[in-house]
Amino acid sequence: MLSSFIRTIETLNEHIGRLVSWLALFMVLVQFAVVLLRYVFGIGWIWLQESIIYMHAIVFLMAAGYTLVHNGHVRVDIFYEGMAARGRAVVDLIGGLIFLLPMCAMIVWASLGFVISSWAIFEGSPEGENGIPGVFALKTMILMFCLLVGLQGLALMARSLMTLKGEPPPPSRKPDLQGEGV
Repeated sequence: MLSSFIRTIETLNEHIGRLVSWLALFMVLVQFAVVLLRYVFGIGWIWLQESIIYMHAIVFLMAAGYTLVHNGHVRVDIFYEGMAARGRAVVDLIGGLIFLLPMCAMIVWASLGFVISSWAIFEGSPEGENGIPGVFALKTMILMFCLLVGLQGLALMARSLMTLKGEPPPPSRKPDLQGEGV
C-alpha cells in the first residue's frame, strides 16, 4: 500500500514538473518578446509583462514537489551523503516530521485567509483593466505548492519507513550519486 502511495505521488509530481518545465522556456520567449517590442518597436503591454510574473511564480511553486522527488532542494549534505540507507531514512523521516510538514502547514495557515479574501473579490491586477485579472488564481498557487510539497514529503517519509522496516521501497526517481540518472 505504501509503495502504491509513493508511486502515485511521485508520478503526479513528475508529470507536473515536466509540464511546468515547458513554461520556463515560454517565459524566456515572452521576456524576449517584451524587450523586443519595447525597445525596438516602442510597444508595451502591461498584461504581457505581468504574464512573466505569473509564469515565474507557477514554475517555482508548482515544480517544488518535482524538485523534492529528484532530491534537488538545497540542504547541508556534510553527513547525509556518507550515511547508509537506514541513516538517510531516519534523517528524511525526522526532517519531514519536524521541518517539512510543519512548514507546509504554517504556510497554509498564514496564507489561507489571504487566498480566500482574494477569491471573495476575484482580485485582479493592481494595474486595472490593463493587467491580468487573475491575482486570485495566482495566490492559489501558494496552496498548491503546499499540497504538492506536503504530499511529496509524505511519500518521502513513507519511503523512509519502508527502508527502516526492511521492505524494498519502489524504485527511486532520484538520480544516484554518480549522476547517471533516474
